[in-house]
Amino acid sequence: MDLTVEKYLSWIEKNELTTKEVVLAYQKQSKLLNESLNAVVRFNDSYVMNHIDDFSKKSLAWLPIMVKENILVKWEVSTCSSKMLENYKAPYSATCMKNMEDAWALMIWQTNMDEFAMWWSTETSFYWPTINPCGNNRIPWWSSWWSAVAVAAWMAIAALGTDTWWSVRQPASMCWIVGFKPSYGAISRYGVVAMASSLDQVWIFAKTVWDVKLLFPYLVWFDEKDSTSSKKSDILKDRKIGKDKYRVLVPSEVIEEWLDPEIKSVFMKKLDELRDKGHVVDIESLPILKDALAIYYTLMPAEVSTNLSRFDGLRFGHQSDTQKFSSLDDYYASIRWEWFWEEVKRRILLWTFILSSANYEGYYLKALQAQKKLKSDLERVYESYDIVLTPTSPEVAWRIWEKSTDPLKMYLSDLYTVPANLAWLPAISVPLAEIDKDGEKLPIGIHLMWKKWWDWDVLNFSETI
Repeated sequence: MDLTVEKYLSWIEKNELTTKEVVLAYQKQSKLLNESLNAVVRFNDSYVMNHIDDFSKKSLAWLPIMVKENILVKWEVSTCSSKMLENYKAPYSATCMKNMEDAWALMIWQTNMDEFAMWWSTETSFYWPTINPCGNNRIPWWSSWWSAVAVAAWMAIAALGTDTWWSVRQPASMCWIVGFKPSYGAISRYGVVAMASSLDQVWIFAKTVWDVKLLFPYLVWFDEKDSTSSKKSDILKDRKIGKDKYRVLVPSEVIEEWLDPEIKSVFMKKLDELRDKGHVVDIESLPILKDALAIYYTLMPAEVSTNLSRFDGLRFGHQSDTQKFSSLDDYYASIRWEWFWEEVKRRILLWTFILSSANYEGYYLKALQAQKKLKSDLERVYESYDIVLTPTSPEVAWRIWEKSTDPLKMYLSDLYTVPANLAWLPAISVPLAEIDKDGEKLPIGIHLMWKKWWDWDVLNFSETI
């Protein structure tokens, strides 16, 4: 079964399908596909059966979706794909999940993820790697890619993921689907297990931009339970009509030597197409973009470690007999060494270094100052341009384990998507083309970034792409 949200709702309204037929078909299809793709960690059959008769004739009419495993669903197991939270059951649902339930979308499964949304290639999941359906033994990219794989492989009609720096847009690019990140504060983060709180956001995966437009109003919400939620989110509930012509900036830094030549060729052709359609497309330098990765990898580990401090074997996580240890520090160290995997440990160590008294001013405070400059530089850009346009990634998806021993090269893949998170801007990746690489046709995406609270504009322009 291969439905979009738009087609599904149309067919249900015309009684060409029953909702139960669709849900059961997707359940069967996804279980078969998961044997080779490993996108799903938990088949929530009891959840489906408990909800299915309640959702039959409502707004989204049992729309079968998948949900990343760090988004809490009441009484369902949510481990964040970590041994530390093995068998943990959520006592409440995340606001974004509750909003989808209130609109009568039905979660059929929970998707795999990297441990606590860290790392990028599915290679650090407690449940083992996930395979990209658009390539031969290739990664589907960063930590929400399991949700991307589920949508790309027709295991679900849409999916919810989270994004801290690229985790929706880059998987969307590599899996030939649409990945949308709204303005920071537009969708509540309450009930989403945090990695880096000032950067995390809930996102949407779908087959088309129009499907994202259909789902977005159900998710935007001012939530008093979430201190990062904004009252301005309510202005996004109403759809806006786009303009005919747009002013587009392409930073010259994004087409330098680290961009794959084939991706560059396709991207430049797209710029010519936009000019032919009457849009203004300029290529100009935006130097602060080169600093975005350094800013991100200084600020993010500090927030990660703060959020992970609760997993100490007392409040959350696996527990042991404390009397076996000589001190509380020894107990914490033992629990975290045994139950956290490599990347989580690496980021805790980075935070310890960055926030130490010797390095706090030299690293962390300077990164905050650089982040402020990034925001102000982008604000000046949007005085003259409507949109910043880049490739989504400088390269295609690599093979499983190909770069697992070289984290620095993985970090450099984030250059184009990180600025949107640091500046809290709406951004989206839409399919651009397929290129030949190692005898395979592999998808690439194009990335659009707009100023804050102009989410509908970025969606509208995405349709012209």
